Amino acid sequence: MKKRGMFAIMLGLIFCMMVCGCGDSKEEGKFVDGYYTAVMSDYSFGWKEYVTICVMEHEIVNVEYNARNKAGFIKSWDSAYMRNMNSVMGIYPNRYTRDYAAQLLKTQSMEGIDLLAGASSSGGNFQKMAAALLESARTGNTEIQVVESVHEEE
Repeated sequence: MKKRGMFAIMLGLIFCMMVCGCGDSKEEGKFVDGYYTAVMSDYSFGWKEYVTICVMEHEIVNVEYNARNKAGFIKSWDSAYMRNMNSVMGIYPNRYTRDYAAQLLKTQSMEGIDLLAGASSSGGNFQKMAAALLESARTGNTEIQVVESVHEEE
């Protein structure tokens, strides 16, 4: 009878350790549900870029990448800017912001985010902001992350 009682106690302890040990740990690579935002520290050519992700059920379900000017106007909505950039660079903000966002949504990581010709500066900023966001989402830090800008000639 003593052996049976000890066996039951040991099984109970092992079960409790398994349940308690798994309860609050964050799995490697999993994200904490919430909204996470990163912004560049400075304006570049009149625009400040930002990325916001939404995590639900430990996966990124939405990515918004864009830029605002000081008046709050959204860069990808600026038709004149789009026409000018497209004629010179062959790409425009509404296209590359959606492309970079779609890459992050698909890969759920920094792996496989390819820079687009004509939008490599913005792509580099996107990669830096995405890295900050992924780290925030892994730890559940919902504070806005400010990413240091590389200063370019304007």
